[in-house]
Formats: sequence, C-alpha cells, structure tokens
Amino acid sequence: MGGRGMAGPFLLEIRRGTQSAMLLVREASLRSLPADISLAPARLELRSAGACGALELPPGVSLAPGSCRGLRHLPGECLHLRLRLRAAPGGAELVYNLRESLKPQKNCIFYCQSCGDVIVEERKFLRVLPLPSENWSALVEEWCCHPNPFAKSTLHPQRDDCFLGDTFFLLNSGNESHVPEPPICFSETSHHASQNGSTLKSKENTRVFCKRCKTMLGETISSDTIKYYVTEVIVQPSEGSFKTIPRSQFVQSMVAQCLMELSSAKSTFRFTIKGDDGKIYILIWLLNSDTLLVESSGSSSSHNVFTLFGDIFMPNSGPVGTWNAVKVLYQPCIKSRNKDLADAWENDFGVHPLKFPSETCLELLLILGLSTTSLPPSLQCMNSFQNFGARKNLGRRWP
Repeated sequence: MGGRGMAGPFLLEIRRGTQSAMLLVREASLRSLPADISLAPARLELRSAGACGALELPPGVSLAPGSCRGLRHLPGECLHLRLRLRAAPGGAELVYNLRESLKPQKNCIFYCQSCGDVIVEERKFLRVLPLPSENWSALVEEWCCHPNPFAKSTLHPQRDDCFLGDTFFLLNSGNESHVPEPPICFSETSHHASQNGSTLKSKENTRVFCKRCKTMLGETISSDTIKYYVTEVIVQPSEGSFKTIPRSQFVQSMVAQCLMELSSAKSTFRFTIKGDDGKIYILIWLLNSDTLLVESSGSSSSHNVFTLFGDIFMPNSGPVGTWNAVKVLYQPCIKSRNKDLADAWENDFGVHPLKFPSETCLELLLILGLSTTSLPPSLQCMNSFQNFGARKNLGRRWP
C-alpha cells in the first residue's frame, strides 16, 4: 500500500468458485465525499481529500473493472462494492496436514501441540486406516435383516496400526508411559446413560494429559488403545525438528479441515461441536471453503479493523495480508443458550457431530467470537447466525 497519510483502507473477499469478489473500503479512509475509487486488473486505488491509498493484488488475482455493481455506503462503517474476477489463484497449502504426516512406512514423532513435549517416540506404522463414522453400528442395524453381527465388535489398532477418525486417531498404547495406571476401560454409552458421580470419576480417570503442560491430549479407550484428538497432538517427520504452530492458527486449521473433508465426503454442511463432557458448545453451518481474503495492512492504527484472525495471522512485513478461508455461520450453546435449536440439531440426521476436548471447544468459541467482532457490523449476522471467516482455517453468526 502506498499514499500520503492513508491508512490501509481495503478488504477484498474473493470467491474462487464463482470468480467473484466483495470489496470493503474502510470509512476512516474516506476523508470526505465524493471519493474516487479506481480499479485496474491488478490494483485498487482510493483518492479522497488529496490523500491516496492503493492496494497491489497478489499474483494470480485479476479483477474485471467493468463488472462493478451493488455499490452502497453504510454511514459509520464502510463502502461495499461487488465485482467479477478475470482470474483467481488456486488453493494454497495447508498450515498442517495430518493425513500427509501419518503415512505407512514413514517414521514420525508425536508432540504435544501446546508445548512441544514428545508424547510418542519415533514410530513407523504398517497400516494407517480410516475409521467408519461413529454411528456405523447403528447403520448396520438399519440395513441388516438379522441381528447385527458386529454388535460386540470393537475396532482397536494393533502395535503397528494407526486408525483415523473424524476428529481423533487411535494408537496402540504399547509401553507408552503416559497411559494412566491402571488403565480403565470406559464406555461412552454408559457415560451418556448415567451422569452419577462414579461414572464422571471414571471418565476423569481415562483422560490422557501432557506431562509438561498438563493439557488434555485424549483418553484411554481400552487397556491397550489411546484416542488422541487432532487438535491436541501434532505429528511430524522424525528426521526434522519440532516446528511450532501458533495455537489459534492450529485449532482453526484442524477444525476447518474436518469441516471440509466431511462436507465433501458426506454432503453435510451442518455440524455440532461437542466437548468430551458430552455437551454441545457450538452449532456450525459451513457456507463455503473457497474464500481468499486480501487486506491492506496500512499503519498500526488500522490493524484489526477488518482483520479476521488478529495479529497472529497478519504478515510479519509487507503491505498486503492474504488468507485462505473457510466461511461459516455459528451459534454458541454454552450456559443453555440456543438449547431448543441445539436439541433439534442433535436429533437431525443431516447434522454431523464433531467431538473435541471441552477446553478446545471454548477456545474455538473464543476465536469465532473475536473474529465476528472484527467484522463490519453489517457483516456480523446472517439470518440469525453469526458470521466468521477462518484461515484454512475458519465466521458470521446467527443471532
């Protein structure tokens, strides 16, 4: 961005699939009206009261200047403008891809994502297999005309196996020292059926924590099987050193990957975010996963006016920040908020549950809330939902 005293004025939200974009111009940049906004295929420029601000678009982004439409000015907020694209860049690489890290015949080390402590020493798996959905047994009963032959079956990995679920992976514990002793086998069914003190205590006894930072990493499923949540453990090649990823960025990336994979595989776009305590924390409605955000940074006073992810996602240097984003609508459900809606979604077969540690659910809710408040007021809600955009990653909100 360049100019004389003009703070970063632009936020461009690009949809790759539709080759369209929405341009927001911060009102503080409109020193007086009328203002002159010039659009070229690779450049945006704003002139107002003798000041000039400009945004050079990233490589691969090309606007169609003659396609401008829907111009509107919201006093006290910003200027909105819609336009078409001549070209949009392809998707960028993910911050972290679990499925790429967990491959057969590949040496890897498991770390606590929060502090970097080694959780599982170097392992090489002979098999890395996807697990069926959590309700697979119930589906078998619907399709079989005879008693379910798998009713008493459990899917537990052998010593050289790794099983991948929607939000977790299962490992054979072997001689891992962090397994609670004595390990207690705990039934999720009994937990939901009974909330008495002894059941809750047994649930606590199955949790697996990081020795260093005491973060909950997962839970024991049986005497030889541990479930690790994908938001708590990071898997990296054994030949390299541990690479730190900021916590907020990592949580967003992993949740976004879950949403994208499930929406593609199951054609579902509504999700409940559940804690390991069985409570629903958030309702999420996936809008799209092909958004690219481009923002002019400007001076420090302009930071976070439109920024969706806070300083953690701003570039270290340079005038332009770009993010690949997953856009969702969401509703918080803590403290009995939206209880009727949460109950309806829980009983809806078109809604897919995603389970994470309860602390991580609260982290995600905080990330969503901060992102929503950073948006212009006119974009914070849609049909009673709150709005949020995350970095391949995640908002808007239903009110």
